Amino acid sequence: MTAGTIKAAGTGGWARLQAVAVSGSAGEGLLLAALPLLAVSLTTDPREVSLVNVVGQAPWLLFSLFAGVLIDRVRRTTVLAWAYAVQLCAALALAATGSTGLLSLPVLLVVAFVVTSAQVLGHGASGALVPELVGPERLAAANARLQVIELGVVQFVIPPVTGLLLALGAGVPAWLACVLAASAFVLARGISSAPVTAPRAHPGRELVEGLKYLVRTPLLRSITVTVGLGSFAASAGSAMLVLYATQVLHVGAVGYGVLLACLAVGWVVSSFVVHRIVTRLGYSWSMRVAQTCVALFELLIAVVPPWLPLVGAVLMALSATTLVWNVCSQSSRQRFTPSALLGRVLTSHRALAWGLTPLGALAGGFVAAHWHLRGVWVMGGIIQFAGALFVWRALSPAAFRRAELAMTGRE
Repeated sequence: MTAGTIKAAGTGGWARLQAVAVSGSAGEGLLLAALPLLAVSLTTDPREVSLVNVVGQAPWLLFSLFAGVLIDRVRRTTVLAWAYAVQLCAALALAATGSTGLLSLPVLLVVAFVVTSAQVLGHGASGALVPELVGPERLAAANARLQVIELGVVQFVIPPVTGLLLALGAGVPAWLACVLAASAFVLARGISSAPVTAPRAHPGRELVEGLKYLVRTPLLRSITVTVGLGSFAASAGSAMLVLYATQVLHVGAVGYGVLLACLAVGWVVSSFVVHRIVTRLGYSWSMRVAQTCVALFELLIAVVPPWLPLVGAVLMALSATTLVWNVCSQSSRQRFTPSALLGRVLTSHRALAWGLTPLGALAGGFVAAHWHLRGVWVMGGIIQFAGALFVWRALSPAAFRRAELAMTGRE
């Protein structure tokens, strides 16, 4: 993806949205990388460690639908700014307790819950803003750019840095996250977005309207089912990755940060080619191949020797193919959803699909405790293969053509 692939639509809004993503995601990265490391410093029980992920992922299930109504009722840049104000509050709480020796597992659970609540608002508002700032033909490239900023470049730098900052003090990463969240808040306030039409229906009816559109649109419904399976599997692995790093690979906090950075490297490398892949193969074949590769790489983690460079290489490949899927998934929702419903459809998808992540994290903890840490990746690979079989059947080129015709008819 070259610098000229995407351009702002006549304003600096697209450039500013990227700046918000850099600052805000860096703050998120510090907090999310610090939480499991702080949890391991308090307990080594896999079930208790997994609770941080379980509670941290719960807002995707609890708040997503309501966040969608808010995003479609309030100017989207305002919602984006609110999200980083909430993130700032969470960072302040972790910084204060970490610096004063009052850190405990309940504090970590509360902070994890609040950070993800901010993500629910911020990611939904950001996703709904993208079609306002770039043309439809540039959606795949724009989403790739945002995803690599949010989960690639930032995580490539942040995880190893977090381990070093924690060596200076438990509250140090959170203090830096405060500065970054405040910066994202100021930047978000400066983005212009379209005014919102006054709501005509009760919020409950609006919520149901967005949910019905997602469920009744065959292509979007199939993508949501697949992402739900993948989220369950991925959450189980990510919840146990810190223990996998320390107990199987026998590396410390810096080594765990290196594994997270390997995920980010794959994300970054894939971002340079994902637009070309989608342009050449089309959405259907890109998603079919990506989902199949994700399943294969999850199983590989379970069977490769416990050597950090080898495991890191598999994680790079896993994240690279995951990015291809994610870009196609997000772009499909933006392409095949009317603008007035976009906030609700994006967050309804996350409620239904990402709502399974707490259960996945919990399952990962129990599998690790009663079987083996490698068993978590075996379970994940099997679930991802089930998703791949479904994708090959449901996301055919013909299914995308039907969605294009249906969208044209609505316009």
